[in-house]
Amino acid sequence: MATLERPFAAVVNHLLSRQPLLRDRLSAHAGKCARIDAGVLQLDLAVANDGLLEASAAEPSVTIRIQPADLPRVLADRERAFSYVTISGDADFARMISELANGLRWDAEEDLAPLVGDVAAVRLVRAGREASATVRTGARKLAENMAEYLLEENPTLLYRQAGSGFAAEVAVLRDDVERLAKRISLLEKAAGERA
Repeated sequence: MATLERPFAAVVNHLLSRQPLLRDRLSAHAGKCARIDAGVLQLDLAVANDGLLEASAAEPSVTIRIQPADLPRVLADRERAFSYVTISGDADFARMISELANGLRWDAEEDLAPLVGDVAAVRLVRAGREASATVRTGARKLAENMAEYLLEENPTLLYRQAGSGFAAEVAVLRDDVERLAKRISLLEKAAGERA
């Protein structure tokens, strides 16, 4: 697993190197180890004296378990990421990890500027953001069109209200059938006693 821990630590350390206040706060937890367990993926990382991360084989101070099915939610919504995980161990260290996850920011322009220049870096990042927004808009519109097609033109799916209404009608029918069955049973019993 160390092969995944080292690149992950390198990326986080790069971001921490640009955010000294966050790195200094993390250094207060030097020597502590965190395990991130996502089922098929497990990372064991320790905090070094300088506040950077390194691969670790030590017993974890805190374990953060993520269900593999929740990984997309965790990655998509960093503010609510910790609501999808189970945490055990050092609560103060876990809170610091949450703050770290929410506080880390990548300044792409700053990383690109030495390679392509300041103006080109700004334009590349802007183009990347616009392309990302276009893809998100296109994906949303595709989903809306598919939903409309499956609901209206080729009714493979039901609207929630229609499904709820149908379920309510089925429940009423079931209750009516049960009452009728009891009534028939009582009539059969009464007919048997007369005979």
